[in-house]
Amino acid sequence: MGTEETTAGHIQELRRGTVVLACLVRLETPDYGYALLESLNALGVIVDANTLYPLLRRLEKQGLLESEWNTDEARPRKFYRTSPAGGELAVVLKNDWRRIDGALTGLTRGEGK
Repeated sequence: MGTEETTAGHIQELRRGTVVLACLVRLETPDYGYALLESLNALGVIVDANTLYPLLRRLEKQGLLESEWNTDEARPRKFYRTSPAGGELAVVLKNDWRRIDGALTGLTRGEGK
């Protein structure tokens, strides 16, 4: 395995968990899948459609997202929003994210050696 492949694999692993948190936080304001995809990528949370849509279905099945179809326009769109359980999980994940970020910041400053 080449260096670029190794790096890409580790970056993908690092991003995987952050996408869940990003979706739960971003969907506190309801939106449809494509708009979510665009906004996450614009914010620097890089995800592609082949990853995002299955994730949205999984989070909905787990009760962390709720959805409804908007059929008011010519093309129906499925809107997602964070459920109360998803909001609770987002709080837990954000707290852990901050803890990990603080620990890594300390390590990069040479603390804890």
